[in-house]
Amino acid sequence: MKFPPYILLVLATVLWGGNFVIGRAVTGEIPPFTLAFLRWCLAFLVLLPIAIKHVKVDWPIFLKNWKVVLVLSFTGVFAFNTLVYIGVYYTTSINASLMNSSTPIFIYILSFIFLKERLSRYQLLGTAISLIGVVFILSGGSLESIQQFTFNKGDLIVLLAVFCWSIYSLLIKQYSQVLPGISTFLVTIAVGALMILPFSAYELLSASTPINWSPKTIGAILYVGTFASIVAFLCWNKGVVQIGANRASIYLNFIPLFATIFATLFIGEKLLLVQIIGGLAVIGGVILTNRKPKNAP
Repeated sequence: MKFPPYILLVLATVLWGGNFVIGRAVTGEIPPFTLAFLRWCLAFLVLLPIAIKHVKVDWPIFLKNWKVVLVLSFTGVFAFNTLVYIGVYYTTSINASLMNSSTPIFIYILSFIFLKERLSRYQLLGTAISLIGVVFILSGGSLESIQQFTFNKGDLIVLLAVFCWSIYSLLIKQYSQVLPGISTFLVTIAVGALMILPFSAYELLSASTPINWSPKTIGAILYVGTFASIVAFLCWNKGVVQIGANRASIYLNFIPLFATIFATLFIGEKLLLVQIIGGLAVIGGVILTNRKPKNAP
């Protein structure tokens, strides 16, 4: 059965929105590195039968581009989700998802710095508006926090995660014609999980961070390992193929919407006026950066 692209893209953002809330919900139940490690181990097992034949064919490509594969594994698998799971120990899942909405802005900035891509006036204005929104959320709307640079460390950790994901996204864009999609995903999962392993082992050997095995914890691992990883990834890719990356990117703005709904319904978080104002600025800026100049082709 073939689903319309907007259904696939919205479903992907629903599942990714849930990832932030799940990470917050199991803080104290399972340590962050271990959650990330078990997530990617499960994702690897689910994807293996689908992608292994492609990996065998594409292996020479990975050997030739092993440095890029390592960076993709570090930024996209090891760093991003692990930092998000650490960050939500100290901040809300709503804040974390709003920070994630600034990803396109960081991609524009990195493209400008490293690829020397020129920014249009809409991109410059949208970037400025989004960054103001990010600072507004970080500071809780407090001028004193901005002046003293006293921000919530959880928000800063999530912002670092967003920076890592932006590097990952930029590399995926640059090497999309070189590295095959699904086999690259499997290989980066395997390499990234190996990177996480020693940190997870340290957590488990530490008496202060045991896993509290319960239906809640097991359900969280199953969700992030299958739905937030494999199902969301496949839905997103199919949607992007049908309508294109630029049009699809706007759908990413649904992630904080669904994260907010889930967080308020299931884990009792409250949506604050500061988050609404900052979130609207971030998302509005992203939408503005996607606007084409009148003389653009």
